Amino acid sequence: QVQVTESGGGLVQAGGSLRLSCVASVRPFFGYHLAWFRQVPGKEREFVASITRGGVSTFYADSVAGRFTISRVNAKSTVYLQMNSLKPEDTGVYYCAADLSGNWAEYWGQGTQVTVSS
Repeated sequence: QVQVTESGGGLVQAGGSLRLSCVASVRPFFGYHLAWFRQVPGKEREFVASITRGGVSTFYADSVAGRFTISRVNAKSTVYLQMNSLKPEDTGVYYCAADLSGNWAEYWGQGTQVTVSS
């Protein structure tokens, strides 16, 4: 059974940094596109960042471009989200997704809470 597990969330002050990690037991890991999404209560889940199966291309939401960096280490079956210059509006539950085609319908984690205080 595939497992997708996020970690690294927590409480941080505005301007601070956090690094989220996601381990996914999909096989082959290198064959999957990976992404991070986030959601706040009462709002739809929104795209944050993605990285292609080869790790060559990355994509970011306008709201996080220049502050967040997505990366992957295939040997560890792990994708990371480095978040710098955090803002209160970055608060939410962050989810990791893995998908062969990039339409984010296959595998999702349970999420990790990120709270940025002002």
